[in-house]
Amino acid sequence: MGQFSLLFLLVLGGILLIPLAERLRVPAPVLTTFYGLLLGVLPFIPNLAVPPELILPLVLPPLLYAAARRSSWREFADNYQPILVLAVVLVFVTTAAVALVAATVHPVLPVGVAIVLGVIVSPPDAAAVTTIAGRLGLPRRTVTILEGEGLFNDVTALTLYQVAIAGVLTGSISVWGAVGSFAYSSLAAIVVGLLIGFAAKLLLDHLSDARLTTALSLLIPYLAYLPAEELGASGVLSVLVTAFYLGAKSQDPDDIEGRMIRGSFWEVTELMVTAVTFGLIGLELVNVWRDVGGSAATLLLQALLISGTVIAVRALWMTIGWLMSRRGLNWRGRTFDWREALVTGWSGMRGVVTIVTALAVPFTVDDGSAFPGRSQVLFVSMVVVVVTLLLQGLTLPWIIARIGLRRDAEREAAALRKVITVAEDAAFAALDEIIREKGLDREIGDRMRARFELLFLAPEDLPDAELSEERRRVIERRDYLRATERHLLSAARSALVDARRSPGYDPVVIDQVLGTLDVRSAALGTP
Repeated sequence: MGQFSLLFLLVLGGILLIPLAERLRVPAPVLTTFYGLLLGVLPFIPNLAVPPELILPLVLPPLLYAAARRSSWREFADNYQPILVLAVVLVFVTTAAVALVAATVHPVLPVGVAIVLGVIVSPPDAAAVTTIAGRLGLPRRTVTILEGEGLFNDVTALTLYQVAIAGVLTGSISVWGAVGSFAYSSLAAIVVGLLIGFAAKLLLDHLSDARLTTALSLLIPYLAYLPAEELGASGVLSVLVTAFYLGAKSQDPDDIEGRMIRGSFWEVTELMVTAVTFGLIGLELVNVWRDVGGSAATLLLQALLISGTVIAVRALWMTIGWLMSRRGLNWRGRTFDWREALVTGWSGMRGVVTIVTALAVPFTVDDGSAFPGRSQVLFVSMVVVVVTLLLQGLTLPWIIARIGLRRDAEREAAALRKVITVAEDAAFAALDEIIREKGLDREIGDRMRARFELLFLAPEDLPDAELSEERRRVIERRDYLRATERHLLSAARSALVDARRSPGYDPVVIDQVLGTLDVRSAALGTP
């Protein structure tokens, strides 16, 4: 079997395991990792040989860009203190703790390599956490903090990673040099990210074809990442800055087709890259187990101890944060509930960044000799990922359900009402202008106003005080008409699909009509 076939199997497995993960109510990365382990023990499965220097630039830019597209800079700005504490300070603390433990339990491991290991396992992966959060309905603030940490801790960890790797390659690490490198890397990345974002916006505004803008959107994260890395800056931070800039500046309100196509495209891209990456975790764990040979059992115990250190440091950190919150040290007057602290402290599953940075460790140092302890670093990193995915990933849904941490329904309803009001005010102002300037009949205008008011509403969206019997009846009638139209559209699509298989019908014309029906079906939404 060739390596291309192996990649195909990883992607196929990642796709087919998602429905099973949803049925079992476990994070999909857990099953994908098990799938990789299963593939790894099969004798006919080859090693997936990817050059270390290509792993980071191939995998990280699209994943980070996809995650940043779903996020909002404003939400992060509103919660920047807890995000930065987790994404910067906790990464440093975890790196130091793991390096200390690794150097203690494995004395022959050079200090520089122990620091590299600490950096590799320090950043949690947001993918599994946000999957659980979306399914179980965590409060929006908790989700925002976890997503923000998942994005920005990559910046911290990868910058430290470059400094630590350079120290091992050259044989020396300068503390002040590391601080200066961190500052330069961050500032230069922000500048590069803004410049790429500005240039990308000009290109996107110039292109009117949704296919072209979608294709360009795939290149944008690499355009942001590669120049920053060439300048010695943080490519990860550059990608995030570009994504946030475009999210704030390049929203064309009338680009309906483009938003739909790009949204679907990036969902598929993220799914495939994530499937391959988590599958690689299982594959590489088997390969590294073979490489370490007779020392595997001892190394496994050391890896489990380091896994416990990673989990304990985060739990202790969040406990301290909760105690400080109880004593009045709150962010903008917002208390940090013990349940939020518990869930955040237990949401430390390692994943994509840990695996790609471990695989990216070079094989040799500057003098041509082997990178010291590379197999051990890989093995421990893989074990930490698997342990945190299994222990925390499988128990987190149970913990969330047991402690009753749920989103604030009243607050989210108020937020929904606020956003709908913005849309309604703009629409009704435009309607009044049409009535004044074009003489639209007032009765028709009132009907359009009432129809627009019902566009977003369902009976459960309104408190009983606002939901009169007449209004409930109107909403139920609207829902009945929508359900009827969905049924009619489904019948029409079925007939056209059958006609496409029959002679005498132009398939191009059929696809055009199907496209019209699909757009209308998408507008109606799912029942």
